Amino acid sequence: MRKLIPVLVCLTAASLFAQQQDFSKVEIKVSKVAGTVYMLQGAGGNIGVSVGDDGIVIVDDQFAPLAPKIRAALKTITDKPIKFILNTHYHGDHTGGNADFSKDGPVIAHENVRKRLQSGTSALGRATPPAPKEALPVITFNDRATVHVNGEDIRAIHMPHGHTDGDAVIWFTQSNVVHMGDDFFNGTFPFIDQENGGSVRGLSLNLDAILSQIRDDTKVIPGHGALGDKTTLSAFAEMIRASSAAVDSAMRSGKTLDEIKKEKVLEPWSKWASGFVTLDRWAETLYRDLGGTVPPATSTQHH
Repeated sequence: MRKLIPVLVCLTAASLFAQQQDFSKVEIKVSKVAGTVYMLQGAGGNIGVSVGDDGIVIVDDQFAPLAPKIRAALKTITDKPIKFILNTHYHGDHTGGNADFSKDGPVIAHENVRKRLQSGTSALGRATPPAPKEALPVITFNDRATVHVNGEDIRAIHMPHGHTDGDAVIWFTQSNVVHMGDDFFNGTFPFIDQENGGSVRGLSLNLDAILSQIRDDTKVIPGHGALGDKTTLSAFAEMIRASSAAVDSAMRSGKTLDEIKKEKVLEPWSKWASGFVTLDRWAETLYRDLGGTVPPATSTQHH
């Protein structure tokens, strides 16, 4: 279950997941990353935090029931107020706390995040209803936005068609930290929300672009998993590139999806499999991304 939960929560509405998890048992772990930046881990996506004289900037906010615990964790770092909330994408395990934290400051996100939260979405057979007005980003951007606080130029850069079509990677430029959102699952296959603009090929291009810009000593906050760096991000990017190439080669030789699964084409990357994104699930994702026809995925497969 340890690997199942981080991926599963990306796929379901926060309200549905709240019915399955006892949030009273969740503990928020606080870790210093570098410079002004901290990382909070609980249930859902990792939270990035910038702390300084100007106040607090948070990147993502997990689930609504965890807001009091997140606030308490922030109090262990500083008494300064929350000033801004940035969303890396629309999934409920990253935006569930928006309605609560929007009382403190504006929520900022890519335009597609607001659109999908406002209209509601469907992924893997699960319908997510429209979010309440209080949860919607009030400041949106198409390419990039910068928040100048705490001696940081905090840059939100749109990375098109990766995990979703509204992904933003957050650069804490002075602290030399990057928050990848779900464009980086540290140690596991990623979930690619292909129904909402996600693309394996797009993600691979995004990763190459980011790796060309970060330094060897840059700290990298993943959407899920332990704190990373350029080495772990490079390994993730290489896994995606190599496994994609393996499935592409198999398809070019005329193999069907069933044959790719039965012949264990992806076995060399078995250590990346999790309870939800298994080898077979990743094969389906790659096969679909490379133009193959796959029956509609559902959230009940493989678990």
